[in-house]
Amino acid sequence: MTEPATDIGPAQGSAQPSVGNRILGVVGELTMTLGVVLLLFVAYQLWWTNISADRAAHEAADGLQQQWATDQPTPTGEPDEQPTQAPSERPELGSAFALAFIPRLRDSVWGLPVNEGVDMASLARGLGHYPGTADPGQVGNFAVAGHRATNGEPLRDIDQLRPGDEVVVETQKEFLVYTLDHDQIVAPDDVWVIEPVPGEPGATPDDELITITTCNPRWASTQRWIWWGTLSDRIDKSTGELPAALENS
Repeated sequence: MTEPATDIGPAQGSAQPSVGNRILGVVGELTMTLGVVLLLFVAYQLWWTNISADRAAHEAADGLQQQWATDQPTPTGEPDEQPTQAPSERPELGSAFALAFIPRLRDSVWGLPVNEGVDMASLARGLGHYPGTADPGQVGNFAVAGHRATNGEPLRDIDQLRPGDEVVVETQKEFLVYTLDHDQIVAPDDVWVIEPVPGEPGATPDDELITITTCNPRWASTQRWIWWGTLSDRIDKSTGELPAALENS
C-alpha cells in the first residue's frame, strides 16, 4: 500500500525582519540602555553623593578641630569681655573655619563644618559661607547656604525649623548662639536676603545677624527658603562653658 503523497516543498529559510522591525529593535535596546543609565544616575545622586558628602564633612570637621588644638588662640582678656569683631584674616576659599549645630536639625547639622564659599565643592562637605558677608559674631549678616537634597542634604528638614530655634556656631575662640525669628520663601535671584541689613540696600547694620538659605521645594530649585536670626549669646571658649543647647545634647 502506497503512502499518501504529501505536498512538502523545499525547506524555507526564516523570514528576514523588515527594516521597520530592525529600527524598532535598535530603539528598544537604546531605550533600555538609557533607562539603566538613568537608574544609575539617580542612585548616584540619591545615595552615593550623600555618603561622599558625609565622609568629606567628617574629614573637614576633624581637620578643623585638630587645627584648633595645635594652634591655641591667644587669650582675648577677661571672660566677661565681649569682642565685637571677628578676626580680620579671611579663611581661604573652600576651607572650613567654623562648626554649626542646630538642635532642631540634630540628625543633619551637628558639628557640621562651615566652609568659605558656596561653590559645589564647598557645599558638598557641609554648609557654605557667602564670601563678602559678615564673619560669625560680627556686626552684619553672617549668611550661609546648604543643600536640601543630595550631597549630604544638611537642610533637608528646614521646614521643621520654628521661630525661637537656636543655631550654635563654634569658632576657634567662641560659641555664638543665634536665635531664629522669621523665614520667607523667595525667588532665586532675590539676593537682598544676604545684604548686611536684608531688604535695606546700603543700610548700616547694627546687629549680628544670621541668614540660612536653601532650595525650595526640596527636589527643585525654583525658589529659595530663607531663615533669619539674631545673635542672642556668645561664650568665650576659654571659660570652659558650653551653650545650653550643647550641654543638654
